[in-house]
Amino acid sequence: MILTASKLNKFLLFKLPSAYISGVRVKEINESKCVVSVKHRWINQNPFNSMYFAVQAMAAELTTGALVMYQIQKSGRKISMLVANNKGNFSKKATGRINFICKDGHLIEAAIKETIATGEGQTFWMKSIGINEEGIQVSEMDFEWSVRVKK
Repeated sequence: MILTASKLNKFLLFKLPSAYISGVRVKEINESKCVVSVKHRWINQNPFNSMYFAVQAMAAELTTGALVMYQIQKSGRKISMLVANNKGNFSKKATGRINFICKDGHLIEAAIKETIATGEGQTFWMKSIGINEEGIQVSEMDFEWSVRVKK
């Protein structure tokens, strides 16, 4: 079973309802890139008339986490995944539709191969960039993922 945008959005509804209710949606996924979109609305606003940082973080994390899930599924092995660390920078008010893009799918495959070969946990950093409708970057978030073969 291939991981698709529609399957991930259904996953959000049942497993991450706060992201789903906030309007976070996967638009595109393949083995190297994931795009997630969210629109600034009343339900996800902050007191400064822009998108709450946590909603941006949910969308950004999903771009990276979906790619990790994709590669784990592709490996055919039982592998656990966990965010070990994260950091973010906010450079402009997030209003309108924001697209978060992660193009770091290539980083995951090597870590999965290494954890399968050694049985040791592996960590790697992935970046997600939030871009508004005018093509201007509004935020940049980095997530350190840890993967380990389940015993």
